[in-house]
Amino acid sequence: MPFLRFKGFNKSIIEQVSPSIIEQFSNIVDIPKEIVKIELLHVDQIANSPLSVEIYMFQREQEIHDAVAAMIHAKVSEYGCHRVHIFYVILSPSLYYKEGKPLNALPKTASSAK
Repeated sequence: MPFLRFKGFNKSIIEQVSPSIIEQFSNIVDIPKEIVKIELLHVDQIANSPLSVEIYMFQREQEIHDAVAAMIHAKVSEYGCHRVHIFYVILSPSLYYKEGKPLNALPKTASSAK
């Protein structure tokens, strides 16, 4: 956790840009790089479906969300991907489960602390 899900992008672009996005994302959000997950979702675009990035994460300060979105936009723009829709799906620790238990009920570890 968190998950960055790219939709409609060319796989080679996401493979190239992922290391930099992970590095910068972890710095902005102040979390370990190892817990940042990047996925490329296959979609069949039917009508008016833009490139998009869905960011699933816990709530942060607005400035952090803004900085992450600006960074991702800048990175994918370097590869000619413009007008990308970037949006957040805010998760709640009490509604996020690992091994059938709410995250907030599990012992804190370095990777789950944030």
